[in-house]
Amino acid sequence: MTKSTASLQGFVYSALFAALIIVLGFISIPIGPVPISGISLGVMLAASVLPPKRAAYSVLIVILLGAAGLPVFSGFAGGMGILLGPRGGYYAGFLVGAYIISFCIGSSNNWARLLTANIIGGMLVVYAIAIPWLIFVTHLEVGQAFFAGALPFLPGDLLKALVTTVLARTLRRNIPGAVRRDG
Repeated sequence: MTKSTASLQGFVYSALFAALIIVLGFISIPIGPVPISGISLGVMLAASVLPPKRAAYSVLIVILLGAAGLPVFSGFAGGMGILLGPRGGYYAGFLVGAYIISFCIGSSNNWARLLTANIIGGMLVVYAIAIPWLIFVTHLEVGQAFFAGALPFLPGDLLKALVTTVLARTLRRNIPGAVRRDG
């Protein structure tokens, strides 16, 4: 495969996973300042299959489309108001978390490594960025922000990390070139 073909293939995979993240984001349950959605599942899956930069590009595509006003965020929302509001920290966390998940997994297809990387990058990193942002935007106390912005999501995010691990092991074996670690 030539370098330009590999580059095009990587771009296509990034775009496809961005589309998957958007579609999964349409599954949304409003519960407070931040809804429960399928976005984190899409982010974890993209990061578990794609190399670090491509995984981050997938999330960045979603963020840029949403910032431009397209309704790609959870609940068919779009615009800079979402990124500057209570949900903004989660999108920043998804971007950083996607890169970290993919970096931690490397070329491994070990289920424990996949699951651990998704818990670290897909949950801990996301919450570490999202909760301070939620505090900044809403002026909640730390405990209140944790109870509003992390606690309701923990069980679902753990389930998403498990589902991602199962799906990613199959996808990593069956998508040619998707797990290349060079770009």
